[in-house]
Amino acid sequence: MVTRVLIAGGGTGGHLYPALNIAAALRRAEPQCELMLVGAERGIEHRILPQSGYVYRLLAAEPLHRSRPWRNWRIVASAPRVLSGMAEAFRTIKPHVAVGTGGYASAPALAWAIAARTPAVLQEQNAYPGLVTRVLAPHVAQIHLGYPEAVKHLKPGRETQILEHGNPVAVAGQSAAVTDFEWPAGRTLLVTGGSQGARGLNELLLRELTGAIHWPDGVTMVWISGPSHHEAISAAVRHTSWADRIRVVSYVDALGQNLDQVDLAISRAGAMSTSELAAAGIPALLVPLPSSAEDHQRSNAVALADAGAARVFAEEPAQAGALWSSVLELFESDSALRAMSDAMRARGRPDAADRIAADVLDLARSGAGAAHDDD
Repeated sequence: MVTRVLIAGGGTGGHLYPALNIAAALRRAEPQCELMLVGAERGIEHRILPQSGYVYRLLAAEPLHRSRPWRNWRIVASAPRVLSGMAEAFRTIKPHVAVGTGGYASAPALAWAIAARTPAVLQEQNAYPGLVTRVLAPHVAQIHLGYPEAVKHLKPGRETQILEHGNPVAVAGQSAAVTDFEWPAGRTLLVTGGSQGARGLNELLLRELTGAIHWPDGVTMVWISGPSHHEAISAAVRHTSWADRIRVVSYVDALGQNLDQVDLAISRAGAMSTSELAAAGIPALLVPLPSSAEDHQRSNAVALADAGAARVFAEEPAQAGALWSSVLELFESDSALRAMSDAMRARGRPDAADRIAADVLDLARSGAGAAHDDD
């Protein structure tokens, strides 16, 4: 039979890119596999999915506002359109399996699959699982964990499989890693706040550099500022003592597939960013986003720090100098840097997407997954 899989996730890149990476792995494993990706009209996927080459549907789904609950009336108001869109998606593809990668875009699809007795699969990126994963865990066939620490926060069903393959990242060799960026020669310190940059991280680093009186020998900083911060950061760097050793860029295509050029990273602690670093064995100085939902980023950072793969820093000015001191210390000690790299690589799962895809296909081909097949 031709396997049919619906993959839902989005709202943010941290939920969309796992969906895209699982889709790519399913196609590698079974080129004839029929796929439909489901996201939200207001999420990042409204820009990405039309260029992806996959069949897709965008729902009028609304996020849950935890800090401003009075805005949640929109969830109720949009429900009829979401249900109509979900019904159309399921009628169109008739999936053997529905996979959800989290976020408000995945909840309606997984709930529909569970109600329709279609086997459902969750892929949870974070060390502390999100609301969708925690609520639906008892009702799904498989839960794939990016961080093994997440299992202690879940109450799965009696027949639910818990699988710890890691997060589905794109790594070199799985797909074309096209980039116009030329990495500098010598050792590289990468600074990244994600595809859009991170204002708090950028401001912290500027404070650190302003007070820095030493620079590690032979090191070039590649600072991915984010498109909206690029002009301001470039101007600020020109007024530091280290302008000739810093390359500020707004964005680097296929960053996760080019990390073999990096020796140390200063980064936010998003699940997919840290998983890309782990897959490449890149030690990290992590600055979690203080406002991340349910403090996900701090949980991710602490898990890696406990494994000896990273160090954790806060954005508060009270810690001024601590981040740059660690940069200097690690670049002055090959053994310390190597130990962190080995610990990070031990947490890496470069084959996660392929292993998740294999389990999803096995589920689809099982009696439960093929129960309503009409091929």
